[in-house]
Amino acid sequence: MDRVTGIHSAAALLPDGWHKEVRIELAGSRIAKVEVGAQPRRDDERAALLVPGMANLHSHAFQRGMAGLAERRGPADDSFWTWREVMYRFVGRLSPEDFEAIAAQAYIEMLEAGFTRVGEFHYLHHDKSGGAYSDLGEMSGRVAAAAQSVGIGLTLLPVFYAQGGFGGKPPGAAQARFLSNPDFYGRLIERCRAHAGGLEGAIVGIAPHSLRAVSPEQLAAILPLAGAGPVHIHIAEQVKEVEDCLAWSGKRPVEWLLDNAPVDPRWCLVHATHMTDAETKALARSGAVAGLCPITEANLGDGLFPLEAFRDHGGTYGVGSDSNVRIDLAEELRLLEYGQRLLRRARNVASRGPGRSTGRALFDAALTGGAQALGTVAGIEAGAWADLVSLAADHQEDDALDHFIFAQGRVSEVWCQGRKRVSGGRHLARDAVTLRFRTTLRKVLDQ
Repeated sequence: MDRVTGIHSAAALLPDGWHKEVRIELAGSRIAKVEVGAQPRRDDERAALLVPGMANLHSHAFQRGMAGLAERRGPADDSFWTWREVMYRFVGRLSPEDFEAIAAQAYIEMLEAGFTRVGEFHYLHHDKSGGAYSDLGEMSGRVAAAAQSVGIGLTLLPVFYAQGGFGGKPPGAAQARFLSNPDFYGRLIERCRAHAGGLEGAIVGIAPHSLRAVSPEQLAAILPLAGAGPVHIHIAEQVKEVEDCLAWSGKRPVEWLLDNAPVDPRWCLVHATHMTDAETKALARSGAVAGLCPITEANLGDGLFPLEAFRDHGGTYGVGSDSNVRIDLAEELRLLEYGQRLLRRARNVASRGPGRSTGRALFDAALTGGAQALGTVAGIEAGAWADLVSLAADHQEDDALDHFIFAQGRVSEVWCQGRKRVSGGRHLARDAVTLRFRTTLRKVLDQ
C-alpha cells in the first residue's frame, strides 16, 4: 500500500483539543503539517473524525493462538498459576513459522482495534528442546517480520528470564524455551537490534521478566543494555507473588523495585495490581508508566489496579492486550473504568471533573502513557508518526470517544506510518493472514 500525502477530516483531536476542518499533510511516514480550518485537496483521503493511533504497551503475541483454551475449570481453584500450565503446553508446540503466523494475526487485530504500535514483551527465544537457534534472535526476527508484514509499529522488548521463583529457585522444564543468562542476553539484544533495524521506526528495549524470574545481580547486570530505550517488567500481578516476595526480601514487589533499581520515566511496570497506598504514591512520583491490561487481568482473576489514587498522585498509565485473549482497545478502556465503578460503587471514576468526558480522560491518559512506555511520541502534530484512526461520525468530539469506548467500539480506517492499513474496519491483508493463522492453529492443536 502506497503512502498517502494528505488526509482531511471534518474534525480531529489535536494536542490542544478538538478542531474542525483539519488537513494533515504527510511527508513519507510522518506528519509534515497540520492545518485547521482548511479545505481538502483533490487527492486527499477523507475522514469524518480522526484521533491519534494508540500504543498497545504490552503483548505476548503467541498467546493469541491459545485464546479460549484455558476456560475449563480444573480439579482445584483456578488462577493465573493454573492458566500458566496451559500456556506452557501450548508454547512447547510452536515452530518459528507457527509463531510468525500467530503474531501476524494478533497484529492485524490490533490495527483493526485502533492500536498502531505494539510493545512485544517477547520471551520465546529457544527451540522446542530449549536449545539456541543458530541465529540467537530467530524468534525475535519472526516478531519483526510479522509486524512488517501487516504494517504495525514495533517496540521489541526481549525478555530476560533466568530462574523459576524468588531466591534463585531453579526453573522448570517447561520454562526452557525462555531462559537466559547475562552473556546470552547481551548477544540476543544485538541480534534483536539487527532484525528490528529493517523495520522503519522500530525500537528495541529490554524486559527483565519479573522479580521472581531475575535475581538482583542479574537485574543490575542487564540494565545497561537498555541504553536510552524502555525497560519493562511484570510486577505485583498476583497476591501469591506479593507473598513470595515478602518471604524472600521482607518487602513487597513494587516497594523492593523502587528501593533497589533506578526506576524512572523509561520504565513500565506491567500490572502493578497489588500495591499499598505508599507504593502507589511512590510509583506515581517515579515517572514510570503503569502498564494496565484490564481484559487479561479480568480473565486471569488478578484484581483491580488502584487507578483513582494513582491518578490523583500524578501517575502515568497506558493499556495493553497482554495475553491477547481478546484484542479490543475500546474494551480495555471500558473495562478499566468499569472495574473502578464496581470497586467504588460509583460512575465516571476516571473523569477529570464535573461535566468532563470519561472516555476522553481514559483515551488521553492511555495515549500519553502508551507512547512514553514504548519510547515514542503520539499525537496529531508535525513531526509525529502519521498514525491516525478514523472513528464513526454518529457523535461529535468527546461524545464520539464516549460512544467508541462505552457503546460502539469500532474504528473505520487506520493509517500507520502514512499507509492505510484498515478500511471499513478490516485490515487490507486480513483474508490471507487469517487463512494462514487458521491453518497454523489447526496444525499446532493437532499435535
